[in-house]
Amino acid sequence: MRCPYCGSEDTQVKDSRPAEDFTSIRRRRICPDCGGRFTTFERVQLRELMVVKKTGRKVPFDRNKLVRSFQIALRKRPVDNDRIERAVSGIVRRLESSGESEINSEQIGLQVLEALKSLDDVAFVRYASVYRDFSHAEDFEKVISEITAKIGRDSTVES
Repeated sequence: MRCPYCGSEDTQVKDSRPAEDFTSIRRRRICPDCGGRFTTFERVQLRELMVVKKTGRKVPFDRNKLVRSFQIALRKRPVDNDRIERAVSGIVRRLESSGESEINSEQIGLQVLEALKSLDDVAFVRYASVYRDFSHAEDFEKVISEITAKIGRDSTVES
């Protein structure tokens, strides 16, 4: 692993342990050249996934992009990072175990929508507005009324 401070390729692992979500290994490293200390995370990758965009262009799957999508949708919302990490890990696991090496971006977007729906209604509406390309206030009203109807159904079930 290359040192992020001096670029040396001779770094040493000082400590390894499972990360909090148990889907990766957290490694504390030190650079013998500059003395810099840093942390890396190692994840299992079952297969190399390619994302097929709407235009037909293929790009390598980027887990960090998925995390950023959640973070943007959930900005200033009261949702723990652990829950976000679990949702992202679940999506990645489902994609990798699907048996497909090429995944449509639409499939990923639908899985993100589904995960956000269970995490936070506001984040769900934010993401849906971009994903579904809302262009009018009525588009927001429709999604919000769906959420409101669902909440009404859920509260009558609990009564």
